[in-house]
Amino acid sequence: MAYAQVRLKILPSVRCLFDKLVQIKVEGLVPHKPVKLRSKLVDDRGMIFKASALYKADEKGQVDVCSAPSLGGSYTGVEPMGLLWAMAPDIPHTKLLKKNVLTPTLVQFEALSEETGKVLASETNERGYMTEGMKRIPLQEGKIRGVLFIPPGNGPFPGIIDLYTLGGGLTEPRASLLASKGFVVLSLAYYRYQGLPKNPENLDLEYFEEALTYLKSRPEVEGPGIGIISISHSGALALAMSSFFSGISATVFINGCNANAVIPLHYKDMVIPPLTPVIKNVKITNSGLMDIRDALQDPTMEKNRASLIPIERSSCQFLFAASEDDRNWNSAFFAKQAAEILRNNGKESFQLVTYPKAGHFLEVPYMPYCQSGFHAAVGREVVFGGEPKAHSEAQLDLWERVQLFFRSHLGNKSTC
Repeated sequence: MAYAQVRLKILPSVRCLFDKLVQIKVEGLVPHKPVKLRSKLVDDRGMIFKASALYKADEKGQVDVCSAPSLGGSYTGVEPMGLLWAMAPDIPHTKLLKKNVLTPTLVQFEALSEETGKVLASETNERGYMTEGMKRIPLQEGKIRGVLFIPPGNGPFPGIIDLYTLGGGLTEPRASLLASKGFVVLSLAYYRYQGLPKNPENLDLEYFEEALTYLKSRPEVEGPGIGIISISHSGALALAMSSFFSGISATVFINGCNANAVIPLHYKDMVIPPLTPVIKNVKITNSGLMDIRDALQDPTMEKNRASLIPIERSSCQFLFAASEDDRNWNSAFFAKQAAEILRNNGKESFQLVTYPKAGHFLEVPYMPYCQSGFHAAVGREVVFGGEPKAHSEAQLDLWERVQLFFRSHLGNKSTC
């Protein structure tokens, strides 16, 4: 049987930003015959991620992933981007790593004969992080370490500080993709990066204040207020910055804790101690992973109140986003509690959104779901929760909300 005419197309183009949907079409197949589609990428550490799905060609010998259902494989049903979000690592407990946003993530798509396993057609999707004309500026200003992303054009643009999770170093994909939407974004490292402490005994809020002052001073940044986006451990840092510093207008808090955790937080003469974990609340899953969801107690209990971030002092807008199946900690409980504290103090300056079957790492759209991985504070693999499809849908929804939230509350539209 001749397959020379089989073509796999990625529309509208093989090149796009990482958060963009593409249409995958296969033409020239035998009508009504099964065909297997598969995807593969290799991350910056050399880790391989893959997905596959079984389709049936229509009467014209075509498969359009945007309208045809997968009949089996990594996912089922009509899922236009299933070959991306359903990717799983070859080595369990691996999270996709993208260190260098100057190069795209290459995703190879293949169509294979279900009968013979022969590759009929293939194409590579180049999923980038930087728009043309965007600037990426590595920063070593005073104590500050990070990378500044400036969109193309005259500006000025609303400014955002991007804080990532526990584990140190710097993560740039979210910051660069946010900058592609018209924001100046500072991806800020706070340990294990270019001369910053490897294992800090405490975190000084003055460092984050210096970063805020620096970003506000940039001529490309439109005032009056700055935004912050955080996830996981950095959520408490974002809340602390919003509580103690002026000049912050909008804070996004994703799957965080409303009390300090892991490392003591210092500001001037004040110390916010970390919540003490309750080891007996840690469970072991059937697959031998740790489930640490309930290790942290209610921070409003009298014995824990010293760890609580005093967000009632804040004057900014908040977007609290929480996954209800987060197994890293009880994110939905912490987010609802933070909202309740604001409400009890006469403040309605927040939005709260929860995602029923999503897990811990709510990333940019189409980032492969991370079910489990090594936890820096625990020192071993933990489960992060969620179901791949629901998690992917949450990422898509939250990404749109984040952009709308920042557009509504930063720049000359600022409510503060």
